[in-house]
This record gives sequence, structure tokens and C-alpha cells, in this order.
Amino acid sequence: MLAIKSPRAYAHEAGLRKRAGEFIKPYATHIRIFTSPHAWQAVNPELSQSLETNGIRWELEYLHGECTDAVIEALNTNVEQQQAELLFAVGGGRVLDAAKAVGSQLPDLKVINFATLAATCAAWSPVAIIYNEQGGHVRSQPLGKMPELVLVDSEVIACSDVRYLKAGIVDALAKYYEFAPYLRSNPHDLALDLKVMTAQRALDVYRQLGEAAVSANEKQQVTPELVKVIDANIVLAGLANSVRDQLPTPGFAHAIHNRLTHQPELHHWLHGEKVGYSLLVQSLIENDGVPDAELLALLRQYAMPLTLAPLTGERAAAIRTIAEQIKFPAASAERLPFRIHADALEQALLATENRF
Repeated sequence: MLAIKSPRAYAHEAGLRKRAGEFIKPYATHIRIFTSPHAWQAVNPELSQSLETNGIRWELEYLHGECTDAVIEALNTNVEQQQAELLFAVGGGRVLDAAKAVGSQLPDLKVINFATLAATCAAWSPVAIIYNEQGGHVRSQPLGKMPELVLVDSEVIACSDVRYLKAGIVDALAKYYEFAPYLRSNPHDLALDLKVMTAQRALDVYRQLGEAAVSANEKQQVTPELVKVIDANIVLAGLANSVRDQLPTPGFAHAIHNRLTHQPELHHWLHGEKVGYSLLVQSLIENDGVPDAELLALLRQYAMPLTLAPLTGERAAAIRTIAEQIKFPAASAERLPFRIHADALEQALLATENRF
């Protein structure tokens, strides 16, 4: 069965924070805002003024750490105690995922996501990524209900650190390199065709416009190239993730990423940076130790880490432990054209040592 789970609508324009109240008012006038201190500063005073102009009352709650089960439970309780009609999430992936998880638990609660970064497709994606308090991946939780709206203001993203845009580009282009290998043994799968087609379109955008978009972000300018890359990072990557059928096709690089999140030495890497390094590892396994040339060029272009940071203890032993603890569903592994096992992972991880 083919299923596509997406937000009801998406709106992206420069200066949209100044009209946020217009988008929210048709849904609710009594809301809870979930955000981070940095994200809230990035959208104000314009967003608050828009809410006041449209007669919207709100209570504010900050996320100071990871998107954990405890954070989701607390936010759920606070929403119910407030009797909020809508949860308005303003921020990056951790904020948006927590809000999506709460919205999925409360059938009558509407959720609107306002993405202040283009570092992931979290605003759109039909899963919430749950971590422990130390930032280690716990699970990817499918959502029973999607947001009503996803809002994006390219002025806000243009003023963010360009490192986030680069990480978002690599997280999005990863979808093509993760999904396309499944086609070799599953050429007639419609859901897979749609996933790969959408991911391929994002990759084409980055080939044509990625350099110009990064330059615009560095200059804090909104340009057509930046707008299109933001949409690719959020919409195209999110849509590729939204297409499902009964045969799961999880991304192998993301499985490597999930284990890397448990290394304290790598917590300073962004999500997309961990995915970028993991793509290199996947490519080494897939291509018998010789990475895909275009992929490697893209990873270098967007300044992804190509070797592991210093690790605690004896390095070779730490790498072996990482390789042994990477988990990937056996049924999905059987659908890929390369073998996944701890020895191959260890060899690939070691091959990244000062080589690229």
C-alpha cells in the first residue's frame, strides 16, 4: 500500500514572521509557543507583534536541551493544562520534532511548525527523532498526525550560520544516495520510484544552485537560489521521507549516524555533518573501498567532516566498537546491493582515517 504523509500546507516567503498571526488566526487564538531562546530571538519582535495584532494569546515554553521523552511528556502536560488550541513550534529540528510528537499524542491539538533553520527536513518529515539527554539517538517515532502548516521565512534563514544550510543540503542529498541503491533489486516499486525521483530533484537543485545559495547565506541575502535550496532542504527531502509502502527502505547512512550520536566526542557535529561522514562510509562499503567521486566532491564542497574526531581510549578499539554497534534491519539490508556487517563497517571507518 502506498502512503504519503505530509503537512496540510507549506508557506515560504521573505518576511513571513511579520504575518505569522495571519496564518495562525484561522486555526486558533489561544496557543502555546514552543521554541528555543535563540530561535525566539531570531523571529522577534516582528512575530510577537503579528500575534498581538491578530488577537492571539500565547504562553511561551523554551526547549533548552534535546528532544527527549521527558521533554515531550512535559510539553504534553503543559499544553493540556493551558487548554491550548494550537501548538506553535518555532525553531530547529529538536523543537519541531518535540511539537510533532505532542501533536501526534493529542488528537484535538493542531500544530504549526515555523522552521528557523534549513538544517534538516524536520519541519516536514513524518517522524519525530527522539534522543536521550546526552544527545544519543533513541528512536525514530512515526507520527499519527501531521502539522497543519509549515512556515518558513527566508530572511530568518539567511541570517543564520551558513553551517546549518550546508548541513541541511547534505542531509537532503543523502536521501538520493540512500534510496537509489534499493532500486537495483526493486525496480518496479512505485513508492521507491517516487522517493528516488524526489531525492534526485533535490540533488539537481544542489548541483545547479548550491554554491550560489551558500554564498547568499554568507552575505545574509535572500536570493532566488537560496529560496530554492531552502525548499529543497525542507520540502523535497521531507517529501522523499514521506512516501512509504509495506517494504521499509531506511537510509543506511542515517543508521550509521544514529550510532555516532552516542559518541560524546562528536556532539559538536550537526546532524547533517554526521550524515555526511556516514555517507562516505556507506559509499566505501558500496563501492569496494573507492567512494563515489561526485558524492565525495559534494561532501568537500559543503565542508563535511571526512574523518572521525579524536576518540576516547585506543582508537582502533573504539572504531571496532562503533562498527559492531551500528544497527540496521535485516529485512532492509537484504534489499540493498551490498553486504552490511561489522567487518565491512570497521574497514570503511578505518579507511576514512586521514585519507580524504
